[in-house]
Amino acid sequence: MPGEEECDFRGTHRIELMKKEIDYNVLSHSKNGPKDLWPSISNYVLQVSSSHDRQMAVAYMYFLDSGGGSYPEVISSAQAEWFRHKAEEINPDSRVPEIVFWHIPSKAYKKVAPQFGVHKPCVGSINKESVAAQEAEMGIMKILVKRTSVKAVFVGHNHGLDWCCPYQNLWLCFARHTGYGGYGNWPRGARILEITEQPFSLKSWIRMEDGSVNSEVILSS
Repeated sequence: MPGEEECDFRGTHRIELMKKEIDYNVLSHSKNGPKDLWPSISNYVLQVSSSHDRQMAVAYMYFLDSGGGSYPEVISSAQAEWFRHKAEEINPDSRVPEIVFWHIPSKAYKKVAPQFGVHKPCVGSINKESVAAQEAEMGIMKILVKRTSVKAVFVGHNHGLDWCCPYQNLWLCFARHTGYGGYGNWPRGARILEITEQPFSLKSWIRMEDGSVNSEVILSS
């Protein structure tokens, strides 16, 4: 198992990046994941609780570290197995809807990517570059499509993409480039998720920096 000194990103210890995120961002729910998955740091799950009963789960949100920087751009087979075991532990009958987040899109995104704009069944407002996918597929997508509870996967990485497209029984979505770091000069925005408890619904749209909204889509149907 690698030590903390090996979990670095371009000279900055990755474990230190996460520590600062947890210590100084009071609105953050980020967590360190299991040490046996290092140098993949941020693998964890959050429960979205009922407004009537905090012990009752309305949804589970899983966060996986897709690498990058000085590390391979993959979700490893060990991470995939961690997800499978964790999901079976906390949601064994797949009764509770699940939402998954990581940064670098999987190769499945290339399979559904729209050509020449965004058109049905995909929903979005920009499609300005090719999908820059992970280096390899190591099992996570096969696990996700077998779980009827998984509604959508959300990624970033490509600043010129913001679409959602159906893939088998779930949706594959990009966020919208929000900050002013990185490449590209496309208008900034943010992907918003709205969960309705009863009956369960997962709706998403893009809210632009100027306050306008577009690309509303229901991801739970």
